[in-house]
Amino acid sequence: MSIGIVEYDRPTQQVIRVRIPKDHHQDPVISRLVSQFHLTVNITAAVLGGNAKGDGWFALELRGTHANIQSALTYLRELDLEVWDEKETDGW
Repeated sequence: MSIGIVEYDRPTQQVIRVRIPKDHHQDPVISRLVSQFHLTVNITAAVLGGNAKGDGWFALELRGTHANIQSALTYLRELDLEVWDEKETDGW
């Protein structure tokens, strides 16, 4: 199935949940979603261990083009982070 250019570049949003393990705490993982993938990121929920010593769990609302969101999800998975996708919605 191919995705047409118009659909691929349409504005969309997707809510995900991601686990960022303690060995990635010094990495600007969420910041890179903004700077490298040109997304607007809203942290809608977060759970962090005491003194940030454990894993962090984040619920993120990603806004951008379908292409950029898919690239960002690939980036997160390449870091071996657990990512749970939720339904993508058109428009903002």
